[in-house]
Amino acid sequence: MRLHSQALAALFLCATALPAMAQECGGDFEAWKQGVAAEAKAAGVGAVGLDALEDATIDDKVLARDRAQGVFTQTFTEFSNRMISAYRLKQGAANMKKYADVFARADQQFGVQAPIIAAFWALETDFGAVQGDFHTLSALVTLSHDCRRPQLFRPQLVPLLELIDRGVVPADVRGAWAGEIGQTQILPSDYLARGVDGDGDGKVDLRGSVPDVIMTTANKVLSRGWKRDEPWIQEVRVPDDMPWDQTGRTNKLPLTQWAQWGVTYPSGAPLVDNSLKAGLALPMGRRGPAFLTYDNFDVYLEWNQSFTYALTAANLAARLAGAPQFDPRNPETGLNNEQLKALQTRLEARGYDVGTVDGILGTNTREAIRKEQIRLGLPVDGWPTPELLARL
Repeated sequence: MRLHSQALAALFLCATALPAMAQECGGDFEAWKQGVAAEAKAAGVGAVGLDALEDATIDDKVLARDRAQGVFTQTFTEFSNRMISAYRLKQGAANMKKYADVFARADQQFGVQAPIIAAFWALETDFGAVQGDFHTLSALVTLSHDCRRPQLFRPQLVPLLELIDRGVVPADVRGAWAGEIGQTQILPSDYLARGVDGDGDGKVDLRGSVPDVIMTTANKVLSRGWKRDEPWIQEVRVPDDMPWDQTGRTNKLPLTQWAQWGVTYPSGAPLVDNSLKAGLALPMGRRGPAFLTYDNFDVYLEWNQSFTYALTAANLAARLAGAPQFDPRNPETGLNNEQLKALQTRLEARGYDVGTVDGILGTNTREAIRKEQIRLGLPVDGWPTPELLARL
């Protein structure tokens, strides 16, 4: 009888909490927080985590950052030339040597090579030097309550409260504006699920312990589908003419096929078949730099959905692994920010989903451009040009 009464009580509590828990975003802030608290309590978060949530506030600076990611309006060559600096290359090499034993353990346990980890470490925080000073809980509360992209941030709230409740991170932990924590900017759900105690001190400290950072980063990369001992990208040279509609990251073909169409190594040497399939990425069109992208490159897009960031991170890893600087070649003139917005508006008018009209050449915009290039009989390389804008 006692068990029956407890079950009824639990059902009643769940039913009364459902409206607040189901409210994903927006509305009265305090009522919304009560819904999050009910969700967290149901997940086992105790008083320490719930008290931290009570003190969280809306941070207008976070909202401003979320709406002003202008860095991704840069072309691939502009962004990568700025991000792959001599300092990062030098420090990356020095850190791979300094922590060689830890990197070796990460490679042995997770199959993720040192340059992969070091590149993320460099790009995210300059090897721990710039980890961010935003109040992480308030940042995630702000982005979860805001209705622009709550599906990205709401799933991170309860894991962060769990980390706080367990004492893994303090209630006032600080990091990036989008809720990432530590030297490679790990989201709370990954911190909770993928955190590795690399230095054996009984805790996972992604802000202060380099071994913890290296091992956890490798574990996260592996969890996104990394394939041991396989390449991620390879710079190539493309011919003046080929079936351009077959290019693109997702259209993976055997290297023998790319070789048959005239794709070579940058030196002009023929491609050597490695029994793998790869797509052909042309970040600035058919006259710009070109890269074969293997399955492991898709992991970079799991880390950051920006194609420009992902290709830059992959290139930095390649440089740290000994590859030379890529050849920017001579791409066709592209569109400035306002012109690209005009193009996105015209694509939307034709029924394409380009996401937000923001002047950023994202995946949806590139795909829409490719389809219009096919329709108009233009070379299909996903690169927006004044000619394309005029034709639309």
